[in-house]
Amino acid sequence: MRKLPHQKLVAYEVAMKLLESVREAKIRDAHLRDQAMRAAKSAVLNTAEAAGRVTRADKARAITIARGEACEAAAAVEVAVAAGDADAAILAVVLGHADRFVALATGFLR
Repeated sequence: MRKLPHQKLVAYEVAMKLLESVREAKIRDAHLRDQAMRAAKSAVLNTAEAAGRVTRADKARAITIARGEACEAAAAVEVAVAAGDADAAILAVVLGHADRFVALATGFLR
């Protein structure tokens, strides 16, 4: 079975893991949860968009957005934990996935 371009990227897989871990954080503040989830989803979707783009500039634009969204998602979980609105046990997992994604996205830009 053939794979779409984004399905071949390790960065896409890591972005998906980030999304799953943000969901597992079970942020109790509805606004912050929505913001964290939207940012994590955007990281995944912009990674897929980057993979589907043809020019280097288009790829760089999309992956740069994805990188920023991953940072925002991780920060939202950090804020939720600091505010007592999420389980601190998942924070290390979220940060680990975000860190790996940022490293992969940065490599994608070189």
